[in-house]
Amino acid sequence: MAIILIFICQYSQAQFFKKLKDKVTQTASDHVTNDAGNATDKTIDKTENAAKGNNNEHSSNQSSADNSNNNTASNNSSLVPTIKSYQNYDFVPGDTVIFQSNLADEQVGEIPSQFTLVNGQMDIQNEDGENVIHVPTGSGATMTPRMARNNYMPDQFTVEFDFKNEKAGVEHLYVDFGQRVYYAGSNDITPGISFGYDGTTWGTFNSGTPEGLNINYKYPNQWHHIAIAINKNAGKVYIDQYRVMNVNSLTGKPDNVTIDVNGYENSYIKNIRIAAGGIDIYKKVTTDAKIIMHGIQFDVDKSTLKPESMGSINQIYNLLKKDASLKFEIDGHTDNTGVAAHNLTLSQQRADAVKAQLIKMGINGSRLTTKGFGDTKPITDNSTPEGKANNRRVEFVKI
Repeated sequence: MAIILIFICQYSQAQFFKKLKDKVTQTASDHVTNDAGNATDKTIDKTENAAKGNNNEHSSNQSSADNSNNNTASNNSSLVPTIKSYQNYDFVPGDTVIFQSNLADEQVGEIPSQFTLVNGQMDIQNEDGENVIHVPTGSGATMTPRMARNNYMPDQFTVEFDFKNEKAGVEHLYVDFGQRVYYAGSNDITPGISFGYDGTTWGTFNSGTPEGLNINYKYPNQWHHIAIAINKNAGKVYIDQYRVMNVNSLTGKPDNVTIDVNGYENSYIKNIRIAAGGIDIYKKVTTDAKIIMHGIQFDVDKSTLKPESMGSINQIYNLLKKDASLKFEIDGHTDNTGVAAHNLTLSQQRADAVKAQLIKMGINGSRLTTKGFGDTKPITDNSTPEGKANNRRVEFVKI
């Protein structure tokens, strides 16, 4: 009996100290998160108050120009992404979409027709109310967009997609640009990117994980936005609102884009987009009559801005702040999906939403007008997912 009592006492004492340690750890974590969140809230409140007041441009800059540290935690990653949490985002996609996934019409249970399954298993499943690519527990999957030729990548391009894992955040995810040269192969091909528990690895570089990006295990089963930009030997990687990698010594050339997922858990992928080139808006604003942007994204059939739109919006904001004489007509354009009259209204609402965001950031509304054109001015054929993606755009026309 005495031995049992001693065991119970020792066990209770151990549990007490474990709970105490957990409480201290959680309190410290909450303190850091709250401090970061409060700082962000104050910055946003200043810009909103300025916009609501005299509508001038002397408010605090919400963009990355005055807030260059993209790794500052502005929101705990367990929360749904917001415009506020993406306020310092500086990723801007390429100016021509060369691949856009379209899963809405795919048959559940089948391999998505736009992709080649190199090995493993994947199929279409309905997740969170929409069709997505599902990689089941098991052998994992290696997939690549089904293109006319294998070697299709330009020197400058961007890759974006959304990824969700039921247990491990973005761990067990790899993006390659040909054969998997980060552990074997030739220097002729740009090294692949590995997303792991200890951060992001690209060739010989490892970035670690920025404070606030608690994505592995602690907050599983939530969508994360992955964005990659490459311009010859320079590359950047973003996870959600954080820039987690910035390198300028990449070797080799890209052949294609391959996504590899280990099958330790169920994983899901959607909204895969590859775009060629990049936008030098400072050059365009001096040489062209308008700036075409595909990076300003909205929820499907809505005028609600997606948080990742802030990279493109921040660039326009910086232009307007730099040149006080600059004025824009913001034009909204859609593809030809749906009824033309509805598209016309939707495009106007989207243009208005962009204007409202710029005003909220401190731009005087008198410098901005809006117009919706619906699907009346396509810049390419609407017969393919890529064509539709290029036609869905926001244009900034100098006035």
